[in-house]
Amino acid sequence: MVLHSSPVKALAQASGIEVFQPQTLKDATAQQRVRAVDAEAMIVAAYGLMLPQPVLDLPRFGCINIHASLLPRWRGAAPIQRAILAGDAETGVCIMQMEAGLDTGPVLHSESLPIAEDDTAATLHDKLAVLGARLIVEVLQRLPLPPRPQPENGVSYAAKIEKAEAWLDWRLPALQLARQVMAFNPYPGATTRLQGSPIKVWQAEVTAATGAPGVIVESDRNGIVVTCGQGALRLTGLQRAGGKRLSVAQFIAGTSIVPGSSFDPAP
Repeated sequence: MVLHSSPVKALAQASGIEVFQPQTLKDATAQQRVRAVDAEAMIVAAYGLMLPQPVLDLPRFGCINIHASLLPRWRGAAPIQRAILAGDAETGVCIMQMEAGLDTGPVLHSESLPIAEDDTAATLHDKLAVLGARLIVEVLQRLPLPPRPQPENGVSYAAKIEKAEAWLDWRLPALQLARQVMAFNPYPGATTRLQGSPIKVWQAEVTAATGAPGVIVESDRNGIVVTCGQGALRLTGLQRAGGKRLSVAQFIAGTSIVPGSSFDPAP
């Protein structure tokens, strides 16, 4: 519960570079501060707000965004999680020229990246961060670059993740639930209930078993197998309310899991 500076801010301060953190860039005074820097380009990464047109027009090469998807697929706030939830085989990074629309600007450079079966939102984020860092350096070294307009077809929007989406409905297919587990790790964490108590599921994989949704058919050090609307899910990483993340072996050592008992089938 301690506020920390971002790595970018910490590096800037250690290097004696001014850090300016306005509450909004719609303010004329803030815009004047940015204008005074006389930057050739402004780089934006995970900013979360729309830049007003006067700011977009300030740098000679404009404002350039590092976006973690292959545009026009997954414009918006949560492209990494949405790609996993949708079962996409690949994602990537687009270095795009910003304009007034939400991630609608032309692409300057891009590169794809396969999504591994065991990728969580956290691991995929870290892979894309490394890729994005390399691509933005390449773009800055080659400016100006010819912009490539985004295709009109294939547009999809990555809406912000809501906590309510993280509840596991065991009536759904196991594959869909596995994607929820991976997409919502580390936030907000896929959640279910066992005997009325919330349990977060951090790691899971699809397996074969049949039965009523939510029923525990197997419980040992290799996993807790729960039947779903289609197939079953083997849970291998869990967390009790108020507790720490545990391997399944640690979890069942402290919690009585009896085959035949059930997780609540729906939130």
